Amino acid sequence: MEEKYNALADKYNVPVPRYTSYPTMPYWDGTTFDCTSWEDSVRFSFEESNSGSGISLYIHLPFCESLCTYCGCNTRITKNHRVEEPYIDAVLKEWALYLQLFGDIPIIRELHLGGGTPTFFSPENLRLLISGILNHAWIHPQAEFSFEAHPGNTTANHLQTLFDLGFRRLSLGIQDFDPRVQFIINRHQSVEQVRTVTTQARSIGYTSINFDLIYGLPHQNLEGLINTMNIVAGLKPDRIAFYSYAHVPWIKPGQRRFTEADLPTPEEKSKLQEIGRSLLLSYGYHEIGMDHFALPADALFAAEMGGRLHRNFMGYTEQHTQLLVGLGVSSISDSWYAFAQNVKTLEEYLSLVNQGELPVFKGHVLSNDDLQIRRHILDIMCKQYTGWNAALIAGELSEALKRLEPLEEDGLVSLSEHGLRVTEIGKHFLRNICLCFDTRLWADKPATRLFSMAI
Repeated sequence: MEEKYNALADKYNVPVPRYTSYPTMPYWDGTTFDCTSWEDSVRFSFEESNSGSGISLYIHLPFCESLCTYCGCNTRITKNHRVEEPYIDAVLKEWALYLQLFGDIPIIRELHLGGGTPTFFSPENLRLLISGILNHAWIHPQAEFSFEAHPGNTTANHLQTLFDLGFRRLSLGIQDFDPRVQFIINRHQSVEQVRTVTTQARSIGYTSINFDLIYGLPHQNLEGLINTMNIVAGLKPDRIAFYSYAHVPWIKPGQRRFTEADLPTPEEKSKLQEIGRSLLLSYGYHEIGMDHFALPADALFAAEMGGRLHRNFMGYTEQHTQLLVGLGVSSISDSWYAFAQNVKTLEEYLSLVNQGELPVFKGHVLSNDDLQIRRHILDIMCKQYTGWNAALIAGELSEALKRLEPLEEDGLVSLSEHGLRVTEIGKHFLRNICLCFDTRLWADKPATRLFSMAI
């Protein structure tokens, strides 16, 4: 099996989208999108779904005190904490603009704080922000509130404050415990800091703790990864995200601190991924979709077993809402029928919101074909299966089936008259399988590299 996987990993290690959306962002068609079309889409989606499933909120908090050079997120590096209150004020103004569009009280099913570093903000200011959101909303009885945190600056006061506001899920960015790796990626946290935050969170009452780990980082080697995994096993987080490092220095200049010569070779990276995955399975974790692992008692595992797993711009989630509203600089929103992204610079974001304008600057209105393909890609990513009516196969779907034939020959998928099922080894190659359905990419293949490598 290992020999077969290595051969397939070499063959399919090509630039591929991560498919947190379809169409992927480089293929959004701006010719049919403007702020009015986005507002209409939000109104329609809210009216259609709020009373049933509720809505999701993602709030981007972009500030970090130092730059982690591996990071692909939109960040603002500063040690000036006076930026907190003006930013919170702007986010609440943006929320007020969406409340006007809704025309009714929103029911919040999911709320996630991402970054940047949400724990850059003081506990008092985080309370101000979340209270300002919740004062104008109902909370769904099955609501899930989560936030990302840096182990180096997350205090017991942060944890207690957010717990009191309804947060029960915590995600800690670990990446790697190897000091050489931490130095070159400028991401420092000790084992003791991580243990302290994890222990405090559990004692307060958090029910799900996630660790983010990355393979393929500069100076990373097998010995260091195994040591990191053994430490993680001792701390036993409920969930683990084990991501491939995406080397995109043409997008993120901070990654130019190191070169490709500092990175593991493709063969070494593949080995890191396979050994890391094997260790996680040996510790009792179950593989969830792509890059995610969970203990049997965690809700993410139950969602996969129950066919309720969903994937959006925040990653995998155990709940599905039709409308996801992104607040804050560079945030992405999804009405199911359209996508929209906020402006990427802090200055422009503050200016537009303070003028009473939604700060979206680009987006995409999904066509009927987009919606059909989106369903197939979501089902493959979340259920490792997608189906179709054999009598209606035509056009782009028939082209996708032709593109899938070599993958079936390689044992990645099993095709039938009525659908596709991902094989056990095919679970390693979900992005490549989804690529076969990506009509827009195949119609306009990129002349330059847009996406990270599959492995």
